[in-house]
Amino acid sequence: MDTTKPWWQSKTLWGALVTLVAAALGMAGIDLGDSEREALTEMLTSLGAAIGGLIAMFGRISARSRIG
Repeated sequence: MDTTKPWWQSKTLWGALVTLVAAALGMAGIDLGDSEREALTEMLTSLGAAIGGLIAMFGRISARSRIG
């Protein structure tokens, strides 16, 4: 890992950001007034967190250069 790359090219950081955004949306407690919509919102934020975690793991495993 002798080369560097800008932070925005890091899959690991993007995965972490997706996870943070999904977690923030889940904690926001948005009241949609309908239990089905609330369940959908909860499912989507959980899915976003899971996808973000997977992207971060893949990014770390496949990393070939440092973030500069």
